[in-house]
Formats: sequence, C-alpha cells, structure tokens
Amino acid sequence: MNSLVRSFLLGVGLSFSVVLFASSGEEDMSHPWSLGPFVRPEGANPVLEPRSSTDFFCPMRKQSVKWEEGDVFNPAAVATGEKIVVLYRAEDKSGVGIGKRTSRIGYAESTDGLSFSRSSVPVLYPCDDAFKEIDWPGGCEDPRVAMTEEGQYVMLYTSWNRKKPRLSVATSWDLKHWTKHGLAFLKAYDGRFADMPSKSASILTKVKDGRLVIDKVDGKYFMYWGEYAVHAAVSENLVDWYPVLDENRQLKKLALPRKGYFDSQMTECGPPAVRTKHGIVLLYNGKNERGIKGDTLYHAGAYCGGQLLFDKADPCKVVGRLNKPFFVPEASFEKSGQYADGTVFIEGLAYYKRKLYLYYGCADSRVGVAVCADIENIF
Repeated sequence: MNSLVRSFLLGVGLSFSVVLFASSGEEDMSHPWSLGPFVRPEGANPVLEPRSSTDFFCPMRKQSVKWEEGDVFNPAAVATGEKIVVLYRAEDKSGVGIGKRTSRIGYAESTDGLSFSRSSVPVLYPCDDAFKEIDWPGGCEDPRVAMTEEGQYVMLYTSWNRKKPRLSVATSWDLKHWTKHGLAFLKAYDGRFADMPSKSASILTKVKDGRLVIDKVDGKYFMYWGEYAVHAAVSENLVDWYPVLDENRQLKKLALPRKGYFDSQMTECGPPAVRTKHGIVLLYNGKNERGIKGDTLYHAGAYCGGQLLFDKADPCKVVGRLNKPFFVPEASFEKSGQYADGTVFIEGLAYYKRKLYLYYGCADSRVGVAVCADIENIF
C-alpha cells in the first residue's frame, strides 16, 4: 500500500502505522528526468496580447464590457485533433491593481502553436447562476485543463469573489461550452475544506496513443495543488476532490519553499503533471522571496519555473528537484506589465506533433510559448 492510499484512508477515519517519505535530494538541471529544454521560438512571443476590439454583454453588470482590454495571461492549453487550444485569463479595466478587475476565460486556437485565432467572447465567466457567490466580482482565473481518454475536458480554475480564492471545476466536450460544478473540495470530509483558500491544480496525465490524457493512481484520479506548499488530492469522478491528509489529519505537504533558492516564497503548481519513464514530473512556479531568504541570482519577487520528480508508484514521494529554475523571465514583456518583478507563470502544457508546447503568463499581462522538441528520453 503506497503513501497516497494510506493518506487518503487516514482522511476518512482509518488509522494505522504511517511511514513518512522524505526527498532523496535535489537534482541538477542536467538530470535526465527533467523536461526540456524549452526554447522560445524566435519572433513568436507574445502569442496573445490584450485587445479592445471585443465586446461582451456581462450578465452581472447588465452592460457591454471590453472583457480583454486590460491584460491577458496565465493560460491553459490542450492539443485536440490538428490544433492546440489555449484558454487564457482575460481582464477588463473595471479596477486598478492585481485582483481588482474581473477575469473571464478566453478561447484561442492554432494549427502551429504560435499563431492564434481568438473567439470574440469568453467561454467561462461569472454569471447569474448557482456559483455567482464564489465567482463574482473577481471572476474566473488561472485555468488548468486536461483531457480524459474519452475526450472530455476538465478545467480546474480559481473562483475569486474578492474574499477568498477557491478551486472550482468545470467540464466540457468541445472546449467552448462549459458546465460549472462548483468548488472542488466542497464535499470532502463533510465540508471541512470548503471555505479554505485554494489555488493552482495540476491533474496527473500521461501520454497514450499520441495524446496527453488524464491518468489514475490506484484507481483514482490524482492532482497536485497549492501555492505555499505542494499538496495533493484524489477523486473518483474528476469533480469531487478529497485533499490528501497526513497522519495528523492535516493537509499533507509534499514539497515546500526553500530558503536561499529561487522558490523561497512559493511553490505554486503549474500545468498538468506528466507521467514519464522516470516518474511523475510536476512543473511549478517558484516565487523568489525578498531579502536574505531569497536567491540573489534572481530578481526579488520574480516567478521562475521549477521541476519536481515524484516516484513512479508513489505520487506523494519526492525523489528529485531542480536547484535552479529551468525557465526565467528574459524578454522585456516578461519583466514589465502588471507584475513588474518578472513572471513566466507556467500553466499550459500541450503535447502536439511529438513536441511539448509550454504556455505561460508574461508579467500578468501577455501570453508566451516555449517549445521542447527533445522528447526521446521522456516518454
């Protein structure tokens, strides 16, 4: 019985001896298990920018709004057929400052992963429905999307009512029409975690028949999630999620920020985790702490990309971690915008024509892409 099963059973009230697993040590960027290198295509970025030409009738404000004229960033991505679809966070100009506007999810598609056509209206947004208390007025933020083997799409996004951010779930069969299901942790442990702030969910996936599809562990769906620690959760239906607990029935912490490293303040989960021949790789967003706690090689407050390797059989056991980020803010538009400290916020990963396309938010203002063509040693 692996630690995931033990932790889940503890959460539902069964007790027994528990073995705690520790990291086997940190790995160098050159370690063969890591994904990459990811290269920015010359002249392609940013692939998405704000625009003021699109209007949308907001069902909450009861008026037309320019829903993506503020900033566009933090994208999900999935390959479907002969195209890549990017679902991106778009902000209007209804307020000033990060988190003060309303976010909606936009749709863009591309046959080469670089040049996109976009929908003129958002595909997921706050409306006068059963979920308006959690989605309004801040909106629907920071989506991650993964696909089942049957072709259904599952989105984990942040519902932001400007009181507390919480993970919500939506599903779709065409990426344009979405059904909201509400809070991901609503039913877990009699609602214990329903009101807990939660963000950034990375569902476990694998490559099968040339597609990146949702995977299972011991018959259950599995995801990593969290900002200030990497946590885990399991589900039987991809809608109702149960956080994995430790021996004290508290949220199990799989990885934490490290003093003196690029991820000294946050280890925020990125795109869907990927099962490889080496184990399970989780890409995450490391935030650098200001002052002596951070890594002076990187700008204070910057978000850079990190990687964790989890055991093949035990997705809660860390067996590798990069000491240096594999992806850092470089271009001017990655270091200027809403978040001027610099951000390459990785959220979307598409497996397309035997390449990995990594989509990221640029300083909370634009969307960029980087491509990994070297996958021979990955899957």
